Amino acid sequence: MQLLLAPLAGIDRLVIFGTATAIAALIVFIVLRSARTAEERSSGFTRLMTGGKAKLGFTLLALFWAVGFGLVLQLVPHEGANSPYGGLGLIAMFSGLFIMMGFLWAVIGE
Repeated sequence: MQLLLAPLAGIDRLVIFGTATAIAALIVFIVLRSARTAEERSSGFTRLMTGGKAKLGFTLLALFWAVGFGLVLQLVPHEGANSPYGGLGLIAMFSGLFIMMGFLWAVIGE
């Protein structure tokens, strides 16, 4: 029962839970849209992701991602199991995967 009520323990945990839920919903929406593009004609979303400017956009996004997380992960403490280093590393890994898959889609989509 405590695990079920953990998001309601405080306002900070409620905000964290809401943010995580919104990010998960956004990931599901993006995956659903990308999976459905094979079934329909070329949509605006597909043209946006495979256009000429998309390569430049994903390249800049990948550079900002690498520099940003490179700096952020150096600033957080690395000691102990209770440090935010592992959580930020996991976020960096998943966000980097989506950025690189978008870059591949933009390059191969032509």
